[in-house]
Amino acid sequence: MLLAAKRYELAGRQAGRRRGPLGHVALEVLELLANLVSHRSGRLEPSYAYLMRTLRRSKDAVHQALVALREHGFLDWLRRHEKVEVLEDAPGPRVRQVSNAYRLSLPARAAQLLGHWLSSSPPLPDDMAQEREDRAAWLREHKAALPLSELSLVEVEDDRLARVLGELGRAVEARARVARGQSRGDEACS
Repeated sequence: MLLAAKRYELAGRQAGRRRGPLGHVALEVLELLANLVSHRSGRLEPSYAYLMRTLRRSKDAVHQALVALREHGFLDWLRRHEKVEVLEDAPGPRVRQVSNAYRLSLPARAAQLLGHWLSSSPPLPDDMAQEREDRAAWLREHKAALPLSELSLVEVEDDRLARVLGELGRAVEARARVARGQSRGDEACS
């Protein structure tokens, strides 16, 4: 995963820029998290204070690194809270945040950069597999409901080609409407 992240960083770096989409702090955070994960239980729960102290980075640098890793699909987390005993009249929150629960993942864009290094991929966690199945089913239903003029916008990544195909779809739909109108007119005459 770390090799994929480093290659992703290099591949995404624009000419003349010092950093890519992740940044060097994000790579440091990812390396630390990869070494902290408990392979027996799968738990990964470091606090911000631990990450800051270990990496010798500011809170903002750690936060920006975590956000970049999340945006690019290398990391996800769950914010956790615990109840706090307070008097009923006392102002303030009734919960306080505890350390987040993190989950590492390898995005498909980065996995493609590994090439032959990634001969067999590990099985997906059950929640991710279910989410992919649900998303695929929703996407199939959504695409089936779209008119031809809008379907190309979802299917085709090239914007110019999508617009041309959308125009073609509109023309096919217009021709179909005219044909239906003529067939109804024929039925009314007979």
